[in-house]
Order: sequence, then structure tokens, then C-alpha cells
Amino acid sequence: MSLSSAGPDPGSNGPAGPLDPLDGGGLGAVEALELLRCGELDISGRLVDASNATLLCEIHAGGSEARCVYKPVRGERALWDFPDGTLAGRELAAYEVSEAMELGIVPPTVLRPGPFGEGMVQLWIDVDTTVDLVGLTRSDDPRLRRIALFDAVINNADRKGGHLLPAPSGRVYGIDHGVTFHTDDKLRTLLWTWRGERLTNAETALLRGLSGSLEAGLGERLAPLLTTAEISAVQARVERLLRRRRFPMPSADWPAIPWPPF
Repeated sequence: MSLSSAGPDPGSNGPAGPLDPLDGGGLGAVEALELLRCGELDISGRLVDASNATLLCEIHAGGSEARCVYKPVRGERALWDFPDGTLAGRELAAYEVSEAMELGIVPPTVLRPGPFGEGMVQLWIDVDTTVDLVGLTRSDDPRLRRIALFDAVINNADRKGGHLLPAPSGRVYGIDHGVTFHTDDKLRTLLWTWRGERLTNAETALLRGLSGSLEAGLGERLAPLLTTAEISAVQARVERLLRRRRFPMPSADWPAIPWPPF
């Protein structure tokens, strides 16, 4: 069954589907993934505000070219609560979950060798700079509701406002998913607008479909990227969401909002 078979969701605007070419330099999802996997990476700069080494690259193969972000594993900053060298794999795992749910939140992402070794390579998304990002994060925009549900599934410990990309097509993408999929509940986000609200029928259908996918193809794709315990924790979070049929509430044992928030 398609995870979107329940039809459009009034609470989340329905599944978004694949990448919109308007946002990714004219590339569709299939073309973008092929380029990211096989293209030659030329480093053109560094995003200095990022906590880990984050390199802006031009990537090209044949007649195709695009911009992308390359995060080498060797440039990851050590964290006390996440195993060293695992953040790039978590970024790819977040993409796999987004695609399995047909949400189109995470830009096309691969794990591959690069100039500084193995790393995460993700398509650059053009941003609509006319959007007030602070105002957007304080709104009840259904595009953000979709991301809030996704973050609850992947246990996102760092959903800052700057990790949301309002794009020219009108879609909102999410990036920087390195601190996700922990076995402990670590949800930390600006998107608490829907805390405690009931899930819609279409949202519960998405979660049921995801639960089935975790036991099949998605689970197999996540196996090289996450530990067995982390994959089991994803399934447990999905089952808890389905049992309660509500968005999670902030935890009293963990800071609810990341710092800095943007």
C-alpha cells in the first residue's frame, strides 16, 4: 500500500512527493540522486556557521550540474550523546524516512566518498528570501505540521528555525538531521504549535504505512546507517504515536527548544 493512499490530509496538506525541480536547480529527484552519487565534487566554499565541517560544492557529470552540500565524516564534531562518526549516516537515514513517508521534506541525500573522505552529500535547495522565517516558525502553517510529525518519528534533537528552507515552489524543506534517531527521547524543536493535538486520519495512515515499511524495505535501507536498537526505537515511537493519536508534548526531562533557536 502506498503511504499516501489515504488521500490529502487537511492537517498537513497531503504528501508532498518528490523534489520540485524549481527548488533544486531544475533537477528532478531521480536526476538529482544520480548526479549526487556519480558526479565529481568541486569544493567552492564552507558554511562557517555550521557546527560540523559543511562544504559548499559544485557537482557535475556529463551535461548535468548542480550545487550541493558535502559533510565529511572526519569533520564531525564529537558529541557526548551520539557515537562518533555517525552523523552523516543519520542524515541519510532521515532522507530515507522522509521518502518512505512520501513527505519530500529532506532534499535528495547520499552517502559517498568525497575530497575529504566519506561523507553526506545533499542537493542544495534554493531559498525564497522573501519569507519571514521567524513568522513562519510561529505560525500554524500545515507545511510545518508535516515536519513536526516527521521530527517526532526521527526524534530530532535540533530543529532550529534555520534548518527550515522555504523554497521558490512554496514547499518547506528540512535540513541538518545529524542528531536524530537516538534511543532516548530527545525531541527538541521550535515546532511545538501542535503539541498534544490529535492526529488526523491521514496522518495515522501515514504512520501505519511507515510501521509496515520499517519491517520491510525501509528497515533494510536503515540497517547500515543505524543500530538495531535505534531502528527498534523508531518503530516504538511510531507505535506510541499511533496508540496515543496525538502529537507529543515537550518533555520535562529535556530542553524543549534548541539553543540557539535560529
